[in-house]
Amino acid sequence: MKRERSILSAIITHLIIIILGISMLYPIIWLIMASFKEANQIFSNPKLLPEVWTLQNYINGWKGIHIVSFGTFFTNSFFISVTCTLINAVACSVTAYAFARLNFIGKKFWFAIMMVTLMLPGHVTTLPRYVIFRMFGWVDTFYPFIIPSFFGGEAFFIFLMVQFIRSLPKDMDESAVIDGCNKFGIYFRIILPLSIPAVITTLLFKFLWTWDDFFSQMIFLNSPELYTVPLGLRLFLDSTGVSSWGSMFAMSVLSLIPCFILFFSLQRYFVQGITTTGIKG
Repeated sequence: MKRERSILSAIITHLIIIILGISMLYPIIWLIMASFKEANQIFSNPKLLPEVWTLQNYINGWKGIHIVSFGTFFTNSFFISVTCTLINAVACSVTAYAFARLNFIGKKFWFAIMMVTLMLPGHVTTLPRYVIFRMFGWVDTFYPFIIPSFFGGEAFFIFLMVQFIRSLPKDMDESAVIDGCNKFGIYFRIILPLSIPAVITTLLFKFLWTWDDFFSQMIFLNSPELYTVPLGLRLFLDSTGVSSWGSMFAMSVLSLIPCFILFFSLQRYFVQGITTTGIKG
């Protein structure tokens, strides 16, 4: 009797989870199905599956606007996202190592300042950053996204990696010093390899945030040749009411593919980076 109850409870639990999962995925499923519908059937046809399957939305969407194809937008997004992600991971890991392991004057003060910036809304710094980058002549270039990454400006990632590095035993550092390792040697030979889960988490979050960023890219990029995927999708919407919904849905589906591939391929490291509080023997 108890076994039957446990089986029934497990079945009900799994059914609830499946229903919740389908309800959460339904907007994505609808988006994918709508991208294969004819333009005049997207909103007029209430059925989920298209009556007539077509790839015309993908063909028209990939052409982009008259002077720039959507492939250019993908190239720009990949360049900005990959470059910023790699540079940010290196800068944040070095900064986190300094806060977690090194002793220097004003360490607690600067760490507190960094935590205060974490609580500061990003929109507050938009205008000062725009003024500074305009003085440098960086507006309508990729520099406003790439150059700040060299300075480890993402307080969230630094804090995440500081907490991870602090959980690593300091005995390994002391053993490395006895063997003749300096500070940089400890970082490259011990701390960085053991911090791979936290680094992967940083890479994943930074890539997704940069890839999906619309507000900053809208402010700093003016030329269509430099537009990224979010800005390219916006071009399909016309304020006069004539919008290419089919093309926008098709390109939206394509823009989700890199995010899905990256997340599912790095999911194991991502979970470790979030949940790990120390090393396990």
